[in-house]
Amino acid sequence: MLVDVKSRIQEDGIQELLSYSVFPDPDRLEQTIQQYKEDLNLWLYGYESEGILVGIIGFRINDDQEMTITHLAVEPESRGVGFGRGIILEIIEDMHPLRIVAETDEEAVQFYRNIGFVIRSLGEKYPGVERFMCTYEVDGDIDEE
Repeated sequence: MLVDVKSRIQEDGIQELLSYSVFPDPDRLEQTIQQYKEDLNLWLYGYESEGILVGIIGFRINDDQEMTITHLAVEPESRGVGFGRGIILEIIEDMHPLRIVAETDEEAVQFYRNIGFVIRSLGEKYPGVERFMCTYEVDGDIDEE
């Protein structure tokens, strides 16, 4: 179940989840937290399972109903059991985007590919780091494999 956690961004558990989706740098995490505090167009939701926050998604959605995922993370102990897919499914149901885009690294690209996103390499955006653009056209039914 998704819950709005933007107003709770100072909580350690929320910051820890957010830290999994930013470069492991305390300054970068603090910049990200400030962005969520200051930008009214950024949304931040947590994903609860049995009352425990196990994942997080941050995004913005424009007037054309295109959602850009800015952060997506599941705590390490809960990965691989479908929580990431659940987050995407619920956010589609709640926010009704027509299209979802996410930029990611090689480590996460297979996750997006497995649920039906189209993947395009952006090349080496940073020295030695290939980045990918993942795009999903929402037709009301995400791949349930």
